[in-house]
Amino acid sequence: MSALDALLRPRGIAVVGASAGPGKAGHAMMQALDGFTGELYPVNPRGGTVRGRTALTSLGELPGPVDLAVLVVPPRAVPGAIEEAARVGVRAAVVCAGGFAESGPEGRRLQERAVEAARRGGVRLLGPNTSGFMNPVDGVFANFMPAAATLRPGTVGIVAQSGGVNLTIAFLLDRAGLGLRLGVGLGNAADTGFADLLDFYADDDATAAVGLHVEGVTDGGALVAALRRLTARKPVVAFKVGRSDVGDFARSHTGSLTGSYELTRAALAQAGAVVVDGLDEMVAALQALRSVRLPAAPRSTTGVAVLTGQAGPGLVVADALGARGVRVPELAPATLDRLGDLLPPLTYQRNPVDTGRPSDTFPDVLRLVAAEPGIDAVGVYALDEPGVLDPVHAVAGTAGRVLYATGGPAAVVERHRERLEDVGVPLYSSPGDLAAGLAALVDDAAARAVVDAPPVTATRTLGRALDEDEAKALFETRGLRTMRRRTAADRATAHTAFDELGGPDRPVVVKVLDAAVLHKSDVGGVHVGVRGHTELDAALDTIDAIDAIGPGDADAATEATGAGTTPGAGAPARRRYLVEEQAPPGTELIVGGIRDAVFGPVVLLGLGGVGVELTGGPGAEPVLRLAPLSPERASEMVDALPDAVLDGFRGAPPVDRAALAAVLRAVSDVLTQHHDVTEIDLNPVRATARGPVVLDAVVVAGTPEEEPHDRHI
Repeated sequence: MSALDALLRPRGIAVVGASAGPGKAGHAMMQALDGFTGELYPVNPRGGTVRGRTALTSLGELPGPVDLAVLVVPPRAVPGAIEEAARVGVRAAVVCAGGFAESGPEGRRLQERAVEAARRGGVRLLGPNTSGFMNPVDGVFANFMPAAATLRPGTVGIVAQSGGVNLTIAFLLDRAGLGLRLGVGLGNAADTGFADLLDFYADDDATAAVGLHVEGVTDGGALVAALRRLTARKPVVAFKVGRSDVGDFARSHTGSLTGSYELTRAALAQAGAVVVDGLDEMVAALQALRSVRLPAAPRSTTGVAVLTGQAGPGLVVADALGARGVRVPELAPATLDRLGDLLPPLTYQRNPVDTGRPSDTFPDVLRLVAAEPGIDAVGVYALDEPGVLDPVHAVAGTAGRVLYATGGPAAVVERHRERLEDVGVPLYSSPGDLAAGLAALVDDAAARAVVDAPPVTATRTLGRALDEDEAKALFETRGLRTMRRRTAADRATAHTAFDELGGPDRPVVVKVLDAAVLHKSDVGGVHVGVRGHTELDAALDTIDAIDAIGPGDADAATEATGAGTTPGAGAPARRRYLVEEQAPPGTELIVGGIRDAVFGPVVLLGLGGVGVELTGGPGAEPVLRLAPLSPERASEMVDALPDAVLDGFRGAPPVDRAALAAVLRAVSDVLTQHHDVTEIDLNPVRATARGPVVLDAVVVAGTPEEEPHDRHI
């Protein structure tokens, strides 16, 4: 038996801190464990009797081997209790008390002592600060809530950072008619964490699908790797709490577009999880995925049909699917011809398919729609009308592709649920939950359709931040396009560069060239549409008047150059300039990269210029993906942009998708191959008729302010 098995599937349990007092936590834990079929020992230094069992005064009195100690003792007693457990051969412990790392520095030190005691003694810990776990399949309910012992066994697993959320999901599953395989509240996860439980579920034959609740992540790499291992075999539905939390991610424009909430959700999805917005949606998704899993396929090729016995609920389902970006394609002409023979002529039949009212042709209609080559899943909604439709007969032969929903009295719905479950068809009681389940099938298939690049070990070093010319030259070696440009160390050279590149009919762009100035436009360091020498002199005058470091750039410059220059210290002795051809019109995009303290290298694609007006619409939020990027992943990022942008926004030319994907991969390569590159900002990248052009480039190198895994997000 492994240490994790000893924790989650113990043969014997000792409850340290067991109490005969009904109001005590140690009493509630004993009550929850009443039905445990193995050896159960209450431990209390005062002895006595706890719920009919004679209490031992210490673990040293155990008459036989025990796998698990449940510690319901004050926090300061925990390290000693763990040491005692190790001495008598206990393999695992649940630490229920709070007052550890979550409470401040003193609690953090106490937690470190507890973990060290466990590691010395070979004891696996769950917690601290956890309400425990529920394992109905193996009959173990090591949880403060005795009512948890009523949860029915099933095939859905839960990993929740919060013990309360663990219980909430479990009871939501129960009300939906779903059984629980195992539900674990991690608490502080000082020893047993996300990766351990996800790997347990991957190898557990009793688990069909897993729900994951995330508050914060300290080791993004381990979480993502474990999720990838699990989702390759079983579906995972993830909920990240903290929508309003925007982390202090970086000072650049790219960084300001990437908050911890968005990045964590993107990482979970990239690792294969279906990411949802709430616990009710999680339950609806798990209900579908524990029984039905579609083959891996892009969203753009996965089709869903809606079959309804009542037009109104069917419209609700179809509308919800459309809002989630799920395709509800029109059925083929041959199918429509056959439907015309089966249904009244006044019903809508193209998809959704409205039968008008369930009749004896309903099963034939369902089988016909489910057999359509372009349809991968069917959602059925039919109100219960006694004597009109037998749901089990209706779905015969369609299991594995159909989700069913109905209404009516609760007792009738429950009876249908049991019968449909027997044939592998999930049953919902509302149109909204049916839509959520169908969307989860599509999301899960899409998450597995893109192959990610294998991890890369960085072997190169830039050694310093690059100015714009150097940064552009770096990306030119990787095939990216820029405009013709010249650097100038003095004004005379700048005028010579203008004569070569510009003129009345050929405007140029004039910029300050200084790696320490990251936000050039904010300090008057960018001048567009310069058409003559007089305008050039005016632009150079403005650039020369810039302080050594512009407002807001002091910290960034120190990071980039190591210098401690102070704003307002006066212009440098030799200001450098960049003179560049002005780019043709097109759609402006932002491409960036950053080395996150938790998840490592991350690539961003977002809208710039007038494209920000689309904010709030589908695909308008920045697209975040973990690097390195495979060709397929880079293309998927591009396809996630709004269609209005990709097709040519406000008269702009269509975006060259393959070329833009190449820009993303170039950023990914530079970021992952150079271990000291902390930030890349190509802003903007203009999508022109000749392809994307990099108009500005920032590459920051140096020691990150935080080492990986130090920041809790």
